[in-house]
Amino acid sequence: MSPVGLGALLAGLPENQDPNLLVGFQTRDDAGVYRLRDDLAVILTADVITPPVDDPWTFGQVAAANALSDVYAMGGRPVACLNLVGFPQGKLGPEVLEQMVRGALAKVVEAGAVLAGGHTTDDEEPKFGLSVTGVVHPDEIWTNAGARAGDALVLTKPIGSGVIFNANLKGWVSPAALAACIETITTLNKTAAEVMRAFPIHAVTDVTGFGLAGHAYEMALASNVAMRFEIAAVPVMDEALAMYERGMTTGVNRVNRQMVAPTWRFETPLPSWYEEIFVDPQTSGGLLAAVDPQRADEMVDALRRAGVLRACRVGRVEPYDGTVRLVFGREPS
Repeated sequence: MSPVGLGALLAGLPENQDPNLLVGFQTRDDAGVYRLRDDLAVILTADVITPPVDDPWTFGQVAAANALSDVYAMGGRPVACLNLVGFPQGKLGPEVLEQMVRGALAKVVEAGAVLAGGHTTDDEEPKFGLSVTGVVHPDEIWTNAGARAGDALVLTKPIGSGVIFNANLKGWVSPAALAACIETITTLNKTAAEVMRAFPIHAVTDVTGFGLAGHAYEMALASNVAMRFEIAAVPVMDEALAMYERGMTTGVNRVNRQMVAPTWRFETPLPSWYEEIFVDPQTSGGLLAAVDPQRADEMVDALRRAGVLRACRVGRVEPYDGTVRLVFGREPS
């Protein structure tokens, strides 16, 4: 659903009054958090996607990694999951569904969680995802609302999966670039989150369907700050920019651009196709963190040593001057 329409819908809902609801929908965060006791809160989230690839095993892995990511973005640990499945049983055989579930289960187990069941409906096209319950100490929750002026912005995965998958449908993407994209999005954000917990993190979100600019906008809005990105520093998947230059796009770019259009500007003019990478919808994207600038480089080094090889310092948080804004600076290298 369009983030603009979704925002209008949520704005019209009544506020929750329960003081144990520590994170609700008001700041458009990645998950809800509910306090059970002074030392324990549960993280609640759900996410469903359509297939970005034909292979059902890989589809299950991608869908599960994508759903689990919300718990990592809140600073928590996944513990239990439910499958959420739409399946065209008259068109595809049960072995396809089995492989989807097996792929998802592999990622659930890798996360250290359990699969407790699920819900399946007959649908015109395959859809798959998870409802995920995680746990976190109430004093250790990450939200998208704590970014501070002066913070460094760190991103843990490259962007560009949306256009890679669409271009692959036309046979434009090389096997190597597609394989690298799939490896990226089937990688859990578990290691990245575990490393980041040792550092002074002020705000986190995961970069998914609204693109880097859209999720950065939500963090800036929730935190009442501005954000500056260095274009050349943002990691991009192989061939993603080439696909945009060739004329490929996705069905979501337009609504993501609509979301950020009033707030973003480019200090150096870019071709319109280059701007598209910043609203490219990600599936199972990386974590975007606002971190103490004195520790940011150390955190990036620690992430890379742990195997999060494309982690980069991509910008900084700036003071609010009356307008929530995203600034993209410098020419691309």
